[in-house]
Amino acid sequence: MSIPHEAEESAPVSSDGPSDTASERPAPGDRLIHTGRVHIAARQRRADITALAGLALHVPHVLASLAVVLLASYVVDILGGPPWWIPLSGWAISGALIFYRPCERLMARRLFGLRHPTPQEAVTLRAVWREVTGRAGVDAGAYQLWVEDSPEINAMATAGHIVGVTSHALRTLPPAQLAGVLAHELGHHTRGHTWASLLAFWYALPGRLTWRLLLRSAARAEHLPAGATIFVVGLLGAAVVALATATYGLVFLPLATPYLAAAVSRRSELRADEHAAGLGFAVQLMAVLSKEHDRDRAQRTARARGGLPAGKEPIIARLLDGHPDIPTRLHHLQNRLENTR
Repeated sequence: MSIPHEAEESAPVSSDGPSDTASERPAPGDRLIHTGRVHIAARQRRADITALAGLALHVPHVLASLAVVLLASYVVDILGGPPWWIPLSGWAISGALIFYRPCERLMARRLFGLRHPTPQEAVTLRAVWREVTGRAGVDAGAYQLWVEDSPEINAMATAGHIVGVTSHALRTLPPAQLAGVLAHELGHHTRGHTWASLLAFWYALPGRLTWRLLLRSAARAEHLPAGATIFVVGLLGAAVVALATATYGLVFLPLATPYLAAAVSRRSELRADEHAAGLGFAVQLMAVLSKEHDRDRAQRTARARGGLPAGKEPIIARLLDGHPDIPTRLHHLQNRLENTR
């Protein structure tokens, strides 16, 4: 089991090496304090309430996908293909493949646009990552570190073992602040947010694709002759009735879940911030968020001076945003700091 880090902290050491003058010394929030011995926790992952709530909210989507796959499997069976249970079983077990390491590497490159770190980037990234995972009692080698070529300060955690950070963040952030960002992403992994969201997305995909196809077909129906329009509308109506019957009406619930899912996602971000704060990176994470907040505010001011719209999101867009605003995150981190003093 892991033990409190404070008992094992050594003297503050800058990752950039000793400085000759006081002006070259990093600020206190930039120094990365290294722990001593690393104790790997017996239980490194769990599913918190936000991960479970996210899965529950996607149950209607998954049931709709099940109905679509079952219907398609029966059609293939009737047309002389394999028995209906073979494609249905293949879809049911396909979720395990997305957590297979080669599949994760493929997703990282092709889906998320990530790349392996250069040798120089790897030295910095792995050193900081070892410190973060050491404080958390997590095996550092269980995760794959990736880099995204981006001019923004950002990071991501997805699948079962992927942790990515932008090249700009890796190049400009002091080691301690980079550690705070990575600790946030580790929180998503250890609290079950990443695997739960990816699993829900995967099993809801057939239903969502079918819904988009139905909407596209309905949009094109107005260009058809009257008889064909009646046929298409009747066919779509029959499909909707079939899906509603197969799912006991739950197929309509996804229309009301995006707002709840976004609220759960915002809460998961705050919980990941709590994880970083629990590892001792609250001040460093707040410094990164403050920089981003100042940059956003400067951009809005520049747009306003140029006679352009300030770029404020409408309330509907804010309700559908899966990330809380920066002031909210800073407020929760500040409360966490005050409660631990």
